[in-house]
Amino acid sequence: MEHIVTDMGCNASIDDREESKSEKAIKAAVLIQKWYRSRRARLEISRRYSLSIFQSIEYADEQDQAQLASFFTFMLERYASPDAVADASISPSVSHEVDSYLTEYENIEVPDSYCGPRLSFPLTLADANALLHAFKNGQLLHAHYVLKLLCETRRVLQEKPNINLVSVSYSKEITICGDLHGNLDDLFLIFYKNGLPSEKKPYVFNGDFVDRGQNSMEILIILFAFLLIYPNDVHLNRGNHEDYVINLRYGFSNEVLSKYKVHAKVILYLLQDVFSWLPLATIINKKVLILHGGISDTTDLNFLNLLERNKLKSLMRPPKPEREEQGKEGAPTARPSTCAANEHVAGKTRRLSSSDFTELSCPNTQSGPTLKEWKQVMDILWSDPRMQNGCIPNKRRGGGCYFGPDTTARLFERYNLKLLIRSHEFKREGYELTHGGKVITIFSASNYYEEGSNKGAYIRLNPDLIPHFVQYQVRECTDKQNYLERMKTIELSALQILREKIFAHRSTLTEAFEKYDCDNTGNISVSDWAAAMESVLCLELPWRTLLSHLAKTDPDGKVDYMSCFHNMEIAQSTEEVQPALVETLCKYRKELEVIFNIMDEDHSGLISFDEFRKTWRIFSSHLGIDAYDASIDKLAQSIDYNKDDYIDFSEFLEAFHVVHKRDKKPT
Repeated sequence: MEHIVTDMGCNASIDDREESKSEKAIKAAVLIQKWYRSRRARLEISRRYSLSIFQSIEYADEQDQAQLASFFTFMLERYASPDAVADASISPSVSHEVDSYLTEYENIEVPDSYCGPRLSFPLTLADANALLHAFKNGQLLHAHYVLKLLCETRRVLQEKPNINLVSVSYSKEITICGDLHGNLDDLFLIFYKNGLPSEKKPYVFNGDFVDRGQNSMEILIILFAFLLIYPNDVHLNRGNHEDYVINLRYGFSNEVLSKYKVHAKVILYLLQDVFSWLPLATIINKKVLILHGGISDTTDLNFLNLLERNKLKSLMRPPKPEREEQGKEGAPTARPSTCAANEHVAGKTRRLSSSDFTELSCPNTQSGPTLKEWKQVMDILWSDPRMQNGCIPNKRRGGGCYFGPDTTARLFERYNLKLLIRSHEFKREGYELTHGGKVITIFSASNYYEEGSNKGAYIRLNPDLIPHFVQYQVRECTDKQNYLERMKTIELSALQILREKIFAHRSTLTEAFEKYDCDNTGNISVSDWAAAMESVLCLELPWRTLLSHLAKTDPDGKVDYMSCFHNMEIAQSTEEVQPALVETLCKYRKELEVIFNIMDEDHSGLISFDEFRKTWRIFSSHLGIDAYDASIDKLAQSIDYNKDDYIDFSEFLEAFHVVHKRDKKPT
């Protein structure tokens, strides 16, 4: 019996040890889980503020563009030909009539050495496949074919109404894509997953085909080709980036200039006109409204359907105020088209009845747009939804409105609509539903801000008008990085552009900080530091959360506000130039690039000292900046590396790029 008791004691001891190990394992697992959740939470916070930084600075740039629109208009009118592309790509000696360029391709020979696709018109699916194959292999389409394609596209678009009305039969779906922004791989991936456009596979591409990415021209060529092959099944809406003034700042104009050299000016001029002929919206089955930006409390679809859309070459050039009264007197001037609004049903076209939309009438004027016409189009291309009721100006972007659920409801009631699909806004998952699911944002450019920053998406809309979302992400480097590495890359990139923004406003920020530092200690409270940052930069960012990344604090928790600038500097050594002048150049690099492009009529990339002085005087006068000629001359001479009295303004602008001190290139 004692033996048995002894055995039981041993077994009990073993069980206790096993139980102890089990408890330790559970505790360890709980600790690991807590650490993992904490780590994921910190990464999520990092991801959110990184994307907020990207988006806030993007909107601030757009606001700057809108605020300087009047100045750019002045420059265009004074230094570029009246209707030329905003980068002066048409010289004054060339006729300004678009029609004179429609046969320009006939004067351009295609050499035997050209190895790219050779298109024959009318285009066929074989031509489209040849383009896809060529672009996948990095080839360019010859300028002869580009110009011919643009002429044919213009002809087809001229026959389109301002608002396309499309019917989806019960045998097929329709695919809606959002912003692509020059990301060709996203378009390839959409076609791979969803299929090429065809009579059985209709598409709506909802604007912003160009800018930011490196392959905007290829995207346009592909979309225009499919439009010509399937004009009743491929629908292209205009976005706010289908605007030649916007293109100057965000890269598309430079892309065309670099790819097409001598023929670029004619291509850009024709594109200016083609963009103005893009339809403004699409309505599916009379229930689903698709437009690029959004709506306002004054959006009038009947008015939009009547206006002469090709008069609006750029929304960055608003009409002069004296035309406002004309715009109030009644309907807009009619669009110059031989057809009224048409509806496409299973490849066939029928005329809409007056109960669908007001018929388009024949043109009776070629004058510029009225203020009302300009605002109506501005609102649908630039507006964003918000959760609160009401409709207020979109001050973050500098154009359009923020519209609430009540604004959406009123528009739906007026036009008997069910759903609004728009794009225009970055979304991490590629799409978002707002206003109780009645407003859908679709964004098709994956990796928009940085590799791994977001997914792209498109919508398959079935005949019952129920949206099905398909997400994707182009993967180049992301497969080689784990989640932590991707988030770290995104965070570092976001913080870098924010530090550049902070450094570019150094003087103004220092003045704001010093107002809180009454004793000149160099330190202020966290709340005062955050208030000063927001008052100057107006980015609506979580400054307290970002503090540890941007500035140092003392043991008492006070912020050493000058530490915001410690690790940043200008790429080019500028000891002999006025600090205020250097800061101004740093702050307005993008705007100056637009101005230089306007003045560089021969696209040499060079401007003379005289042109440089003239440009700077005009710009500094517009901004109210004091800058002496001696300072400008000294600055110009410091950039004239080969001493030929000409400035390579690409090098000039790069010299005033803000860099981290350890990243500065040796001189």
